[in-house]
Amino acid sequence: QVQLVESGGGLVQAGGSLRLSCAASGRTFGIYAMGWFRQAPGKGRELVASIRWSEGGTYYANSVKGRFTISRDNAKNTMSLQMNSLKPEDTAVYYCAAKKSSTAVSPARYQYDDWGQGTQVTVSS
Repeated sequence: QVQLVESGGGLVQAGGSLRLSCAASGRTFGIYAMGWFRQAPGKGRELVASIRWSEGGTYYANSVKGRFTISRDNAKNTMSLQMNSLKPEDTAVYYCAAKKSSTAVSPARYQYDDWGQGTQVTVSS
């Protein structure tokens, strides 16, 4: 199992920036990909971005393309999400997740195995 801890959430004004981090520990050698999800009040969980752990291939939801950047540091077992030009609709609890088995399906369809507890991001208008 991989343990995941998110940090970096907070309150920011529209147009501002935040950087989320996710620290992975435990059986990290088996990680195939990691992703950031978010869930706003009354809405379902949404995939925001993902990154393949070995070669760094990325995926972004259309709603965040051009504003968010996902990255990882394999040596430190950390993943980050740089969020720029934030909008009120980005307000949500953000979760990081880890996928341990390789797959040929699209990143949008990855099934993740381990999840963090989440960090709140609030964007005021």
